[in-house]
Amino acid sequence: MLMNTKELLQTAYENNFAVGSFNVANSEFVKVVIEAAEEQNAPAIIQIHPNEIELVGDDFAKYVVEACKNTFVPIAIHLDHGATVQDVQRAIKNGYTSVMIDASHASFEDNMAITKKIVELAHAVNVSVEAELGTIGSNEGSSEGGADQILYTDPEDAKTFVENTGIDILAVAIGTSHGQYKHQGKPELKIDLLEEINQQVDIPLVLHGGSDNKDEEISQTYQHGVAKINLSTDMKNAFFKEMRTFLTENPGAYEPDVIMPSARKAAKDLVKQKMDLFGSTGKIKFYR
Repeated sequence: MLMNTKELLQTAYENNFAVGSFNVANSEFVKVVIEAAEEQNAPAIIQIHPNEIELVGDDFAKYVVEACKNTFVPIAIHLDHGATVQDVQRAIKNGYTSVMIDASHASFEDNMAITKKIVELAHAVNVSVEAELGTIGSNEGSSEGGADQILYTDPEDAKTFVENTGIDILAVAIGTSHGQYKHQGKPELKIDLLEEINQQVDIPLVLHGGSDNKDEEISQTYQHGVAKINLSTDMKNAFFKEMRTFLTENPGAYEPDVIMPSARKAAKDLVKQKMDLFGSTGKIKFYR
């Protein structure tokens, strides 16, 4: 059941749970997310980064749209970290139900102006808009971008930004980073800052860099306005770690129907655990 992302997240926001938003770049990960959501009776979001759509092409997006239409769970399709008007237009043309415009590296005024133009463009065709205020960190191995140093979201700026742009969803910087924390300290989320931001704005918040965070901190975020948690690294690690193990133990294997099932199961088990952690398991009852 393909849904407008604003409506999908508003339900989560009002009922204090978060919807997992999972990056996909092939059909295996699409199956992982949809099957996990169906088994957990959970809403979900499939998101595609511009790097990923460049890899797989626009026809892949058509496949994702049809797969989402054919499931019984509430699901949305999201552009992750769109950087240009062209990224946004391509996503809208491909049937996404929401787009992210990431102008967080620009000045506050330019970020606001760029975002406002995207809101006007997307809202005209009933597509929701996410923007980012502050900067997410970037660790080794991530192709999603980020900053060398996290710039935390200012609550008063968040209020001004939301009021002046008309966005539907706000991504906040409270201490997370994209990618793996191999050579970095584990992230420490500033829950007190998240509380302040949530008091200033009345729209769903987004946590980027949802992998490798402490469970006890994640479980606090959706009590303070976070309705969307992005996850990529943990899911991909589970998939490819199992695939490497299988191929090492079965060096003669080459058929996809032999190689893929165990890797898909490992990734799906991880996604199901995250849905439990995010509080979204069993929540399709709110969408009926």
